[in-house]
Amino acid sequence: MFKKRQTAAIAVLALLFSPIAHAQANLSAETASPGSTPGISVIALSEVAAMNNVANIQVSAGQTLTNSVQNVAEGKTDIAAAPFVLPFLMSRAAGPYAKLGKEKGAELGGKVAVLYTYRIACQGLYAFDSSNFSGYDSIKGSTVFNGPPRGAALTNARLLVRLATGLEEETDYKAIQVNWGQAVATIKDGSADAFVLPMSFPDSRVIPSLSSGDMTIWSMPKAKFESEMFQKVTKKPGTVAVTLPISEMGYTNGVTVVSEDDLYRCPGTVGGEIVNISMDFETAKGLTEAFLSNLDTYKEKAPFMPNSWHGETDVALTDMCGLNPIKYHPGAVAAWEAAGYTIPNCAK
Repeated sequence: MFKKRQTAAIAVLALLFSPIAHAQANLSAETASPGSTPGISVIALSEVAAMNNVANIQVSAGQTLTNSVQNVAEGKTDIAAAPFVLPFLMSRAAGPYAKLGKEKGAELGGKVAVLYTYRIACQGLYAFDSSNFSGYDSIKGSTVFNGPPRGAALTNARLLVRLATGLEEETDYKAIQVNWGQAVATIKDGSADAFVLPMSFPDSRVIPSLSSGDMTIWSMPKAKFESEMFQKVTKKPGTVAVTLPISEMGYTNGVTVVSEDDLYRCPGTVGGEIVNISMDFETAKGLTEAFLSNLDTYKEKAPFMPNSWHGETDVALTDMCGLNPIKYHPGAVAAWEAAGYTIPNCAK
C-alpha cells in the first residue's frame, strides 16, 4: 500500500513540475482579415504561443479593429491587432469613439498595452488599366472603394485623398465601403473606378484581383509627401512616412507603379498586438518571448511579411512615444530586454 501511494505521489509531482504539464492560458484574440498583416500576425502568435506552451488562443479573424480595440480595453477580448491611431482616438473619445464621452474614453484608453509592433500597411491608390483612371487627378467625380464601413482603414483612406488632392468624400467623390471579407470581390466586380486601401508589398488583395486585368498603382505625389501638412500628419499616432524602392515592392507582370522617380511613397500605418493591462506579467512575457524566439515563423507566412517591421524597437518604425498613449506591457518589456533589445524609457 505504501509503495502504491508513493508511486501516485511521484506521478502527481511529476505532473505539477513537468514543463509541458503547466496549464496553458486560454485566451481570445481578434484581428483583421486572415490574409492581411494583422491577420497573419495574430494567427502566427496563436501558433507560437501554443508551440511554446504559453497559451491556447482562439482567433476571430475578419473583425473591424475599431471594435476589437474597445473589446480589449473593456476586458471582453484578451488580444487584438491595433493600428495605434485607435487607442489614441479612444483615449480622447474622438472619431469612431466619440459616443464614449471623454471620461470613459480616457479610462478605456489607459487600459491597453502592447506586446510588439509592426507596420500594418501603406495606404495607396490603384485601379484597373481598363477603367481609364489616370491617378489622383481622376478621383474627383469618381467612385472609390475605400475600406470597411467603420475603422482605421477608412479614416486613413479619406485622409490620403484629402492630403493628395484636397477632395472630400460625398462632396467631391462617391465611396463604397464593404467588410474585408468582400474586398477582393468588390475590387473585381467593377462597382468602383479605383481603390484607396491599405497595401502590403506585394499586396494580398492586388495579386488575386489581377485575374480580372492589369492594374496601375500610384505613388503619393512627391511634393505632397514632402509637404509640411503631411509631416504634421506623421506626428499622429500610428502614421509614419514610408519610402520604398519600386523594385522592392514585389510585383512583376500585371502591375505598373507610377512615381516621379524610382521610389514609392505612402503613409504607413503602424500598430501591434495589444492586451489589457490587467493581463498577468508571466502571460504577457511568455507571449512576447514566443514571438521573439519565432520571428522566422512570422516572416515565412506570406511574401510581404519579411518587410512588415516585426521585431523592431526603433521609435521611427514603431511610432511608440510622442503623442502615442500606449506603452509596452511590463511583461513584454521584460521579454524584450531579456532577449537583448533596448526599449525606450518613454515606451515603458
